[in-house]
Amino acid sequence: MKPLAGIRVVELARILAGPWCGQLLADLGAEVVKVERPGAGDDTRHWGPPFLHDADGASLDAAYYHSCNRGKTGRAIDIATPEGQAEVRALVADADVVIENYKVGGLAKYGLDNASLSAIRPGLVTCSITGFGQTGPYAHRAGYDFIIQAMGGFMSLTGEPDGPPQKAGIAYADIFTGVYAAVAILAALRRRDASGEGAHIDMALMDTQVAVLANQALNWMASGRVPQRMGNGHANLAPYQAFPTEDGDLVIAVGNDGQFRRLCEVLGLALADDPAFATNPSRLAHREPLVAAIEDATRRWSRDALAGALETVGVPAGPINALDQVFADPQIVARGLRIAPGGLPGVASPIVIDGERMASDRPSPPRAANDR
Repeated sequence: MKPLAGIRVVELARILAGPWCGQLLADLGAEVVKVERPGAGDDTRHWGPPFLHDADGASLDAAYYHSCNRGKTGRAIDIATPEGQAEVRALVADADVVIENYKVGGLAKYGLDNASLSAIRPGLVTCSITGFGQTGPYAHRAGYDFIIQAMGGFMSLTGEPDGPPQKAGIAYADIFTGVYAAVAILAALRRRDASGEGAHIDMALMDTQVAVLANQALNWMASGRVPQRMGNGHANLAPYQAFPTEDGDLVIAVGNDGQFRRLCEVLGLALADDPAFATNPSRLAHREPLVAAIEDATRRWSRDALAGALETVGVPAGPINALDQVFADPQIVARGLRIAPGGLPGVASPIVIDGERMASDRPSPPRAANDR
């Protein structure tokens, strides 16, 4: 039995952060009912191409939609009508969790806000996901991942030093918020088990983005120096970046002085005993000549040969794979990350408990379910 079996979730959320949270809970065994607008449904149903197709070749919704709605059942409900509001209240009457990402105060006019729903379901855990949170001068603003990556500092750290700021290749703030929201919901359910007390969780994309600035935020706090874009370089370690070989780049990630010494032995470089490079602080101080020396040496190797030689001596290294190479990688194949719930393609949750991959075998709600 999966750990969240018996937990019922009503998802009043669209796009990504809320649905990602709901999908994670479904993978862990919760029953998740996704409520969508009649007809159009979740916006991401239309965010294509590409669109998925069923076994008969009929076009389904966009791949984007299916990336974050696995494991749920669907209901088409117009919450702007009294009948729709009654339907939602009926769903919540025996639910444990509600996930919603309406604008601040947006559900109150329908009588579906936390206070209203908690009155009919004591002990309810409601998770509100917004761009900027329930309080503060920006609370009224709509929040979009791209804007949050920009405002929250991530883009200032991403890209080449002489190039423009860059966003991540996926909706990084949305997905992290969905994961943090799931953690918060589980914590609130644990407290409810002990006390019977429900909760209202306030999750903001902006809060999450700032929270995961991690070492870069502390680098600034400790030094007063504003971190800048470093391409594939690391702010606190060297050498820790991509290096050129005869046939492609190889990421080499040296985390300590012993690994650096072994890297030098493989590359035939006499740097490990040089005071300018012997320790990580000295390597950071002399990063430019260090990188130049290593690049000159790695260019004489093929990528796979160098990766193999470094693996033999325990120096972390790996190729930069395109997505087709990722899903052909024997480790990914062995771990079962590519799945096919209901015959549709999917990517499994990374969570494995007692040897069982936590991934629902139920596909995303079909359009027919949304239109009924």
